Amino acid sequence: MTLSTSITRISDQLPLAASIDDEETESNLKEQKQQSKLILRRISPQSESKCSIESGNYTIHYLLSDLVCYLCISDKSYPRNLVFSYLDELAKEFTQSYSTQLSLLKRPYAAQSFENFISKTQRIYIDPRAAMATQQQSPYAQLNDDLHDVTRIMTKNIEDLLWRGDSLDKMSHLSTSLKDESSKYKRAAKKVNFDALIRKWSPVAAIAIIIMIVLYWKIF
Repeated sequence: MTLSTSITRISDQLPLAASIDDEETESNLKEQKQQSKLILRRISPQSESKCSIESGNYTIHYLLSDLVCYLCISDKSYPRNLVFSYLDELAKEFTQSYSTQLSLLKRPYAAQSFENFISKTQRIYIDPRAAMATQQQSPYAQLNDDLHDVTRIMTKNIEDLLWRGDSLDKMSHLSTSLKDESSKYKRAAKKVNFDALIRKWSPVAAIAIIIMIVLYWKIF
């Protein structure tokens, strides 16, 4: 069953539309919705176009299309091919309705009127068997192997994904720290070399000065 859906612009993570979830769904999916926000922050145009991310008893799915992320949270047992058929229908309708004005949307949920289509399509997919029967009759979203080949859909675990993200953040921080430390040691090394140079040549310079003073005294 598809439980919660959101549509987000990738470039600035601006939420454009979302399903209206009841209190029970909001409570049950609180953790997954927080994880979805983290995932959206890390998504870029270079990310996998289709991905399923397992999180406890649920799975977070997203589809990238025309710089928009279509994301939904479903039961872990819900067929992935149906989830991506559902997201694909949303993407086609949203593109048809908003593609020319996508860059003009400036405020959060500026396309929330699209929720009507989300709700209508969501009801079709509540029962997987009914959804498959409907898909067989639908000319624009058939469940064919070429379009919805689940072997081409990346599957990840939320803990691994977030750990990898945290590690990348830590590596970035560590790299910055090492760069700062390297600059600090470089300055210190220059000072040490300069001090060593002074210690090496200061006796010679002192002797040369004394000789010059003596010669000056004798001549003048």
